[in-house]
Amino acid sequence: MLDKILSKLSQNKRKIISNVVWALLGKVATSLGVFFVGVLVARYLGPEQYGLMNYVISFVTLFTVIAAFGFDSITVRELAKTPEQRDEIMGSAFWTRIAFSTLAYILVLLIGFFSHSNSETFLMIALYGLYLFTTPFTVIRNYFTSIVQNKYIVKSEISRTCIGALIKILLLYFKFPLIYFVCAAAFDFVLVAGGYVISYKTMVGSLNKWKLDFSIAKFLCFESWPLALSSSAIIVYQKIDQVMIKNMIDDDSVGYFATAASFMALVMFLPGILSQTITPMLVKLKRENELAYLEKRQIFTNIMVWGTLIISVVISLNSYCIIKLTYGDSYIAAVPVLQILSWKTFGAALSEASGHLIIIDGKQKWVFVRNLFGSIACVFFNLILIPLWGIEGSALVAVITTLITGFLSLAIIPSYRTIFKVELNAILWGWKDLIHIKKFFYVRQNRT
Repeated sequence: MLDKILSKLSQNKRKIISNVVWALLGKVATSLGVFFVGVLVARYLGPEQYGLMNYVISFVTLFTVIAAFGFDSITVRELAKTPEQRDEIMGSAFWTRIAFSTLAYILVLLIGFFSHSNSETFLMIALYGLYLFTTPFTVIRNYFTSIVQNKYIVKSEISRTCIGALIKILLLYFKFPLIYFVCAAAFDFVLVAGGYVISYKTMVGSLNKWKLDFSIAKFLCFESWPLALSSSAIIVYQKIDQVMIKNMIDDDSVGYFATAASFMALVMFLPGILSQTITPMLVKLKRENELAYLEKRQIFTNIMVWGTLIISVVISLNSYCIIKLTYGDSYIAAVPVLQILSWKTFGAALSEASGHLIIIDGKQKWVFVRNLFGSIACVFFNLILIPLWGIEGSALVAVITTLITGFLSLAIIPSYRTIFKVELNAILWGWKDLIHIKKFFYVRQNRT
């Protein structure tokens, strides 16, 4: 049906639009599935146990920066630039990430053991941490992203969502305790990794063709380490809030905060999907037509910023109805949190746009400094505002952090001031491109 609708368009436009539609379809389906099953789990567990589960998830997530080591964006870029080296790039990235995942899990066990006197909490951390060994398989997703063919992985992600949802519903039906839901959350990653492998074997070929090339592995590590440092800062300001809320308040407060954050995760995929889909095209355009690239990156940023600004307003105005109709009366305390967190979508769009433009322009050397500002601000302001305003204060910090990282810090770092100007123009005048979105797919042929 999609091919028939797009048949009158040029091959390039058809490929881009088809990829966006598939990406949106997959993300909407998986996000809705995860959200609604998450609502059922939250209602069943209650704020305290739901808060503890999210604390475990947040604690382990802090170590994903080691497991991922900033490889994703660099792998996409290199696969888009040199597709003929596919097997060497993917093999080198995969085995290097296996090593980093092992190191990350060892640290999870060590720090988890010495920082948690409760043996049950440590056991849940140890079990959930096993999912780190599935993260290397995202190199398959990176490959399909680099060739602008998301439809091959969307099916596996939707299948994962359905199977994972069925498992959790069975756990709810038979009234299993909390630790089983933690294991089910980790098993979701096993399912999606398995789906990636099946998709790759079906559409491309055997994983046995992947080759570990130490020179490529060394190059990927060298290129990725600034992003790894940057990712560590990102993970801090994305997940440290729930860890700090548990230690400074209680599990119930983590539960209230997590419900609002879960709903925001349902809509915050939009900036990520758009940027990941457009990035390969912008990489190619920069190589072939610099002036056209400069024009398209401005339009891309305009659409990202103003599209998410509208979403933020809608969510903030309807926060009470959203919490009431989903999580129920026991989570009404999450309403003011959601009203504030809704504006994080706007900041996330700025951060996503600038992050991808930095990588395309090859300026990731200073990206750690950008995100370091955000992580420092997150910890500093949480220490001040959580005692004063509780979880509402932490929600405000989350919004401030994304704005500092995605916008204000760019004005301080000399290498990023051109991108700061792009975002400033987007904030002031970007609304115009929402009604002229087709300009993004038009390249002036007389430019060289």
